[in-house]
Amino acid sequence: SRSLCTVVCKWTYTSDGGWDDSFWKTIGLEDLVKDKYEKIGNHVLSPGESVGNGLTPEAAKDLGLPEGIAVAASLIDAHAGGLGVIGADVKGHNLPCENQPITSRVAMICGTSSCHMGVSEAPIFVPGIWGPYFSAMVPGLWLNEGGQSATGKLIDHVVRGHVAFPELQSKAAASAHSIYTYLNSHLDLIKKSLPVGFLTVDLHVWPDFHGNRSPLTDLTLKGMVVGLTLSCGLDELALIYLATIQAIALGTRHILETMQAAGHQINTLFLCGGLSKNPLFVQMHADITGKPVVLSKEVESVLVGAAILGACASGDFASIQVWS
Repeated sequence: SRSLCTVVCKWTYTSDGGWDDSFWKTIGLEDLVKDKYEKIGNHVLSPGESVGNGLTPEAAKDLGLPEGIAVAASLIDAHAGGLGVIGADVKGHNLPCENQPITSRVAMICGTSSCHMGVSEAPIFVPGIWGPYFSAMVPGLWLNEGGQSATGKLIDHVVRGHVAFPELQSKAAASAHSIYTYLNSHLDLIKKSLPVGFLTVDLHVWPDFHGNRSPLTDLTLKGMVVGLTLSCGLDELALIYLATIQAIALGTRHILETMQAAGHQINTLFLCGGLSKNPLFVQMHADITGKPVVLSKEVESVLVGAAILGACASGDFASIQVWS
């Protein structure tokens, strides 16, 4: 069995038309068409549908789980995170998405790279944004997926490659904090009376060290830093760390503005993933996009999304969509 999410988002399958013979023949993979696509699968299930007769005896033994326990058709990892966070209950928080359709939300799954998931009732074609994919994340809705190729990886690269990194490491260890908690505290110390975002008024990062996925779709782009001086202490490390986070947030703003220009009506961001645990990353996204950011009480949203699929496959819930 194949997941509709995977074959639609990555393999050019459509839920209404199935596989496209002409595509595979055009790119020289016509052998995949033989025997009704036996090689790549022709039994496609929607995410959350029960697969086969549940867990096989062999798999059950390996995993230490009961034989026959329900197995769900899967979602891609980021899409599971999107599912796990985008339907969060926000009643009573005075957010603009309250009492609004789920199409007013964008889920950001922020880790080594980042994905920006927005859904719509009708297909919206957005230049430089993947999709639209029907029922690829939320059943019955079209998905557009923006992305940044390097986010957490970029921050890590900039911080660990700085000459002051050994000093940061030792001071963070002495204070029993992570290096990023220590950097956030250090920025608070040096900001004085100004908001922390203004510290980088003369320092700018172009964050496409690994090309640009969305919305420029240019893998040849490279990174850039403007405003460097000969100073190379802990203050400077903290500043380039801040400027890198701001650059990533500005990239998100670029993606959101492109989606909105094409027809998406977005008013709230829902963040999950490792970077959403960094308060500075979250705050800069709120400041730079001008939109409120929601963090789920359950931080492991990818696991929540996977659990939702399992709960549907087991029959405990009739569908993925339990919101109104």
